[in-house]
Amino acid sequence: MTRWLEQQAEVRDRRGLVRRPLPRAAEERFIDLASNDYLGLAQDPRLTEAAAAAVSRWGTGATSSRLVAGTIQLHLDLEQELARFVGMETALVFSSGYLANIGVITALGGPGTLMVADGHCHASMLDGFRLSRSRTESFRHNSLEEVEKLLADRTEPRAIIAIESVYSVLGDIAPLLELLALAEQYDAVLLIDEAHSLGVTGRGDFQGRGSVAGTVLAGHPNVVVTATLSKALGSQGGAVLGSPLLREHLVNRSRTFIFDTGLAPAAAAAALTAVEIIRDEPWRAEAVRSNAAALMANLAPVAEGPGTAVKCVSGAVQSIVMPSAAAAVAATEAARSAGVRIGCFRPPSVPDGISRLRLTARATLTPEEIDQSCAVLHGILEECS
Repeated sequence: MTRWLEQQAEVRDRRGLVRRPLPRAAEERFIDLASNDYLGLAQDPRLTEAAAAAVSRWGTGATSSRLVAGTIQLHLDLEQELARFVGMETALVFSSGYLANIGVITALGGPGTLMVADGHCHASMLDGFRLSRSRTESFRHNSLEEVEKLLADRTEPRAIIAIESVYSVLGDIAPLLELLALAEQYDAVLLIDEAHSLGVTGRGDFQGRGSVAGTVLAGHPNVVVTATLSKALGSQGGAVLGSPLLREHLVNRSRTFIFDTGLAPAAAAAALTAVEIIRDEPWRAEAVRSNAAALMANLAPVAEGPGTAVKCVSGAVQSIVMPSAAAAVAATEAARSAGVRIGCFRPPSVPDGISRLRLTARATLTPEEIDQSCAVLHGILEECS
């Protein structure tokens, strides 16, 4: 085993795929274009105070599985508010978004369920497919034609179309209404991961409530939504939203709910407070999209050299293609040295094998920070071209 581990380390080093966790200081000294704290709520005093109060009342942990002694009123309150916020009938909270995706996919999967998965589905979905023992077929990113063919040709009595409303690497959006029409036509479930849209997308009275809220998708019997509490909501945890019948099924069949310790009280309280803030301060969702548009407009000319900046700013994520994994790593390190933190996505994190820089806008970015970070990135991208 030791020799094999050494060989694996050599391969990673040769391919430029070495990853190391870098500690982040409590007092951030960088312009943050890498984290998922889209609305700037992770250090909002209202969330930290709610979390501290929850620790004082309930303790530091849930103490056990939700089905033993781990359910507290905060969990139920959070589930009720999340369901109302997104426009679904019920919600069930998990201890992470990763476990929420695995939990619902494995609970609904099996030999009688076909998984029809977008080629850019998140790793949590991919792991769910593998654990579900379902036949899984991948379709070309956002290809409605391939989805329809896979559904029309299926032999399984059940089918799930698995997608993200805003994709985590590319930053583009899924054709939700067209996919819903296919789900209705072929009696399938449309599983929508709202990890990167909850708190960010939505229009009119539904600012920040995600891509499902305020549309025909909300509460639709063919729709199941998953979400994370660790991005725009500034906390930790995940949720599955759907019908009461689905919730009951998950409580009884989802292994990542049944056998996992419940969400920590502090995280539940912080997420609950974040939902209230997003509802009361719709400017945050508008600001993150506006800042994403400003970043894209500034970087688009120079990004045409090594790659292409995504032209969709429905969410916070922007993706810039790089010529190689090594170039992506070098660009990330150069930006860090200049005081700008950006994301570096390399295989196997990118399903198409194309290394990218990922920039994530935040609602709290100032015009000066946008100008400064773009000036840094202009120089880096020009060197890569």
